[in-house]
Amino acid sequence: MTQETISTKAVITPAEMLEHWQGHRRLTRRVIEAFPEKELFSFSVGGMRPFSELALEMIAMGMPGIDGMLTGKWSTFEAIYEGGRPTTKEALLALWDELTEKLNRLWPEIPAERFHEVDVAFGQYEGTIQFTLFYFVDNEIHHRGQGYVYLRALGIEPPPFWDRA
Repeated sequence: MTQETISTKAVITPAEMLEHWQGHRRLTRRVIEAFPEKELFSFSVGGMRPFSELALEMIAMGMPGIDGMLTGKWSTFEAIYEGGRPTTKEALLALWDELTEKLNRLWPEIPAERFHEVDVAFGQYEGTIQFTLFYFVDNEIHHRGQGYVYLRALGIEPPPFWDRA
């Protein structure tokens, strides 16, 4: 094989990448669901933020992030809070589900070559779109791990980490 042949073979397609990300998102949703209402918004360990805040951070990156990946126009994280921050598990899950639908709707519109373009996400993080996307997934995995610690500290068995169905 020549270098040109190797470089044109995709390890993962855009559709497979979306499914990978959405698999992580399905698991994180189950972590949100596992929390008792009060503890979702108040419980923390070692001064870390409550899990609702961590979930909101994921949403705050993903909502404008999909628009930025598609168009190159990046709004701020705070734009999703214009209607106020959710104060119930039901409202948080509704916002989570809204992002799920938005990702599924807009993702197919992202041209494949866009993933290799350099952009400045949110006006401050320069890198390729695929780098930014991997950061979104890595950040979610990191914060979901914190959620697992919180659930275990509360005496609640978290969902299996490997089950992203």
